[in-house]
Amino acid sequence: MKPVTIISIGGNAILPKGEKGTIDEQFERTMLAMGKIAKMLEYDSNIVITHGNGPIVGNIVIRNEAARDIIPAMPLYICDADSEGGIGFMLQQSLYNCLKKGGIKRDVVTLVTQVVVAQDDPAFLNPTKPIGPFYSKEDADLFARDRNWILKEDSNRGYRRVVPSPKPKRIIESHIVKKLADDGVIVIAAGGGGVPVIEESDGRLKGIDAVIDKDLATAVLAKEIEATRFINLTSIDRVYINFGKSNQKGLDCISIDDAVRYFNAGEFALGSMGPKIESAIAFLNAGGKEVLITSPESLENAMQGKGGTRITQKSKLKT
Repeated sequence: MKPVTIISIGGNAILPKGEKGTIDEQFERTMLAMGKIAKMLEYDSNIVITHGNGPIVGNIVIRNEAARDIIPAMPLYICDADSEGGIGFMLQQSLYNCLKKGGIKRDVVTLVTQVVVAQDDPAFLNPTKPIGPFYSKEDADLFARDRNWILKEDSNRGYRRVVPSPKPKRIIESHIVKKLADDGVIVIAAGGGGVPVIEESDGRLKGIDAVIDKDLATAVLAKEIEATRFINLTSIDRVYINFGKSNQKGLDCISIDDAVRYFNAGEFALGSMGPKIESAIAFLNAGGKEVLITSPESLENAMQGKGGTRITQKSKLKT
């Protein structure tokens, strides 16, 4: 049985800051990422794809609120499911077209995924997950006052609305994902961190308003399907320390011990690079072989050891 690589695509890689967010722009970005992943079939046959939804689910919530006087507003967990289906469709169709162009015959499927969280998770009292577009300080103050939103600065790029982001405990459909991946099907799952659900005392599932961090959900899914490699595609080419400062420095290949040291030193922002490093640590601690963090544009070079940040059990190169 061939090993499984799990690939996580950040929401900001699909809808980056500075673009209007039209569906044509989203498809253009998605096609770029899927074209790079299609080439990965030269290296890996069994692939599972996850994705973020931060900017897009925020836009869904804005549309939801704008129309609340016309149609009933939907809860946040339904918006999560909407984003998982919509983004999954874009990824699925784009990858199908890339594979067809390359003469590669593979099945691709999107699976709406439920992720169990604890109802008493402290995250519900301290929202940290950014969703939606970036705002100026003036607009952030206005929305906080008029809409009762909680907004925080996001990595020196502006202010964004934040919502609860509880820790994922387990993936309800992970056994289906594993079965499909082992059979050679390319599976898109745990989109946007999956749909957050809690388990009732009788075992029934119930949706709860939150947005699970997709990196942490990916690490849980990776463990449950026994993936060996975790590739995290984001909007920057590699991991940096002192990010955004005059002395910022890119990291090439570091050990899990280095990653823990930088993480504990507060080098990585919450809701941004922090969860990516935290999920990498969790994946390697659970037996994973390596983590690669880079952008879709840099993926091919990174796969050849010419870019990105590689995190392994032991360091191979100096940072």
